[in-house]
Amino acid sequence: MTVVAAVCAVAVTVPVVFGVRGVPPGIDADLQLFWTVLMAFAALNGVLACTRLTWFGGEKQDFENAVPVADPGTVRRALEASLRRSFDWSFLVILGAPSIAMGLWLDPWMAFFPLLFVPEQLIKGAYAAYWERRHGMVLWRGHVPEQPLGKGQQLYSSRREPAVQH
Repeated sequence: MTVVAAVCAVAVTVPVVFGVRGVPPGIDADLQLFWTVLMAFAALNGVLACTRLTWFGGEKQDFENAVPVADPGTVRRALEASLRRSFDWSFLVILGAPSIAMGLWLDPWMAFFPLLFVPEQLIKGAYAAYWERRHGMVLWRGHVPEQPLGKGQQLYSSRREPAVQH
């Protein structure tokens, strides 16, 4: 959902900033270097998420410590309900408002600031899918009243059901 929020924020901020300030002629070398460094930093954060280094956002330990699910159907129903409510409008505002302000005040290209969250989230998503496939598990994140998580727990897990072949 972070990627969707970032794209929505850009869809709002770019027309506003470019409408007020006009479309800039091109990216100068300094700004291009700045964006390259920021995107590399975002990608590095995504790569660090694939490690046990929790200080740097590593999720591997969280995956391995996931609470086993007694009834995957219960978790699935609870998470389907939470997925429908998972788009966070406040996060869209948190991304969009500073992007508009920086785009109007500093440089119009700053309207693309929310895209910095995309590489990290895509890498984390790919790593989670890889981890699930490698371990034959399905990871679940959310609140399930029937099966509370322990202290510091964020995830549930269940065995991956084999695909039915006809």
